Amino acid sequence: MPHTVTRRNLYAPRPRPIGEMNVTPFIDVLLVLLIMLILAMPVPLNVTPVDLPSSPARLPVLETNTIAIGADDRLSWNGTEVSTAELRAQVAAASALATPPVLRFDPHALASYDKAARTIGLIREEGAPAFTFVNNDKYRNF
Repeated sequence: MPHTVTRRNLYAPRPRPIGEMNVTPFIDVLLVLLIMLILAMPVPLNVTPVDLPSSPARLPVLETNTIAIGADDRLSWNGTEVSTAELRAQVAAASALATPPVLRFDPHALASYDKAARTIGLIREEGAPAFTFVNNDKYRNF
């Protein structure tokens, strides 16, 4: 019997090709690679804990200490120039005392705002309970 074309077959919509990419194989390959990476990582068997020395406070901690920032953004502890790490050690040593001393913050008018904000953050991170701003009255009139 010959194949006859019916009217219904002529006007039926043809399936259109899918224009989207199939990402399922891509995800499968990524999951397999992730599992292989996890299995290939070495497990640490012999771990030796090492206590690294921290820089101790090298300057004396007084009852009232002044942290100053100069016009050139240099830090000082009671008039002695210190680095950021040394300042962190000084503030930590001051905060660890039974009666923590007052820390006075005295930035120069030309000190950068970023340096001042980072220094205030450092003081807060080290847990200084008593912290004051000093000499702000001289900047009252801009």
